[in-house]
Amino acid sequence: MARRTGEATREEIRNAATRLFRERGFARTSVRDIAAQAATNPALVIRHFGTKELLFLDTMHLTIDDEPLLDVPLERFGERFIEVLLADDDIRGVYLALVHGSNEQRIRARLQDIHERTFVEPVRARLAGPDADIRARLAAAVVGGLLYALWVVEDEHLVTADRPVLVARYGALLQAALTPRG
Repeated sequence: MARRTGEATREEIRNAATRLFRERGFARTSVRDIAAQAATNPALVIRHFGTKELLFLDTMHLTIDDEPLLDVPLERFGERFIEVLLADDDIRGVYLALVHGSNEQRIRARLQDIHERTFVEPVRARLAGPDADIRARLAAAVVGGLLYALWVVEDEHLVTADRPVLVARYGALLQAALTPRG
């Protein structure tokens, strides 16, 4: 049996941790579980990453592809943003892992950073006017509410709703935050 290199072991640990954190969350994933899935020793997990929390932060990243969001006029941005958000399966796992682990200070800080970088900043960049920042933050809160309803409390009516209808209606709510009338 061939031995893995340090980098190969590190990558196996990272892959195992990513899967387990997304499936179970931070609290219900142990270093031993990660090591077992990576076919390595728990001591190597700690040696490569320091702590379970640092490994979590190394593996849990949430990004949204900006390209499909930049190619639509602002008047259609709300619906397009919801469509892109709900089409990306990786977002759900990472979002839930971060929310469930947010009682840890550094994980909460990561969630706040993702909120700012992934939601607020890209939206604010599309807006003009003295109230652009507050409109971007309200829009991010609208999006956060949808993610919470769908993935944290699993509101049965929203989860089973027709996806195009959900995108259109929630996109309209987001659009109202972005481009208020009057």
